[in-house]
Amino acid sequence: MAKWGEGDPRWIVEERPDATNVNNWHWTEKNATPWSKDRFHHLFKNLTIDDKNISCTIESVEKCSGEATANNRKGKLIFFYEWDLLLKWKGCLLNPNSSLHTGKISIPNLSEENDLNDIEITVTIDESNDTSENLKQFMYNVGREKIRHILGVYITELKEEYSKNLILPKKDNVATIKYREFANLNQYEPQKSEISSVSSLGCKLDVCTISIEEDFQCCANDLYNVLTKSSMVAAFTRSDAKVDASRGGQFNLYGGQVHGYFEELVPEKKIRLRWRLKSWPSEHYSNVVIELEEMKNYTQMKLIQTGVPASEHDVMKANWYRYYWHSIKQTFGFGVPLADVL
Repeated sequence: MAKWGEGDPRWIVEERPDATNVNNWHWTEKNATPWSKDRFHHLFKNLTIDDKNISCTIESVEKCSGEATANNRKGKLIFFYEWDLLLKWKGCLLNPNSSLHTGKISIPNLSEENDLNDIEITVTIDESNDTSENLKQFMYNVGREKIRHILGVYITELKEEYSKNLILPKKDNVATIKYREFANLNQYEPQKSEISSVSSLGCKLDVCTISIEEDFQCCANDLYNVLTKSSMVAAFTRSDAKVDASRGGQFNLYGGQVHGYFEELVPEKKIRLRWRLKSWPSEHYSNVVIELEEMKNYTQMKLIQTGVPASEHDVMKANWYRYYWHSIKQTFGFGVPLADVL
């Protein structure tokens, strides 16, 4: 029998101020099934897959059966998911005489037991002819890779969303990570101990929100293009830029130090991103929404960024101005009133 005050530390509730799941010893579980179904419908609805001569669209998720859970056992996160998906798609050749063709895409074995590249994706068409067979082949060769990417987005979001508060921080365990401004990130490589201390402890990251409004002396379409076209992004960042401005498409800036993917694109109106720095804790993304409103002789830009590490608020906000908005104005002349350039 243990002496007074020397009991099993797994059961000493004083070790946590909220007396909840001490040292994360007990099995806890979160049901991620309803959230997953919503995400599948959102990620795939009206997903476009285009080429020079072909345009295809995932119309909807026709079937979504399965389940997903997130579990914590002894401080270790375990994710279980198993899904059988059926998608509806349509497509046509980009010429005046081409007719619309429809088909299905079956994904019967999306689960944690299968590597993303091993997931079976079957493409079928509703009516077979020369044109529809060409479209089917396109969806098989090109569309399947886009779909695998979207499935990867789902898996990443599942682990991020359901890691929150599942592993609780222990008493007096405070993890601190230092960050650097994203334009000079090549000078900084985070220490492995800094990253692992967060991931192994599962400590909740203190985050904040950044709000920015800025006016540009250009039309909304010009500013939208600057933010979504690789050549224009490379111009104002003064570095190589990879930008796939389609829903689920990735962007990679400053040598991979800034990266993420597009969640929503409304030309001339709105851009929604999952955005992160390479130095942030693994799998942690912020959410960025950029809204454009064209006024009489200028365009107003509004940015909301949520999920920013609180220690970086001031630096991040300053760098949006310095390395994005001011750089855009200098590069493209969008700081000069339109009347002065006419």
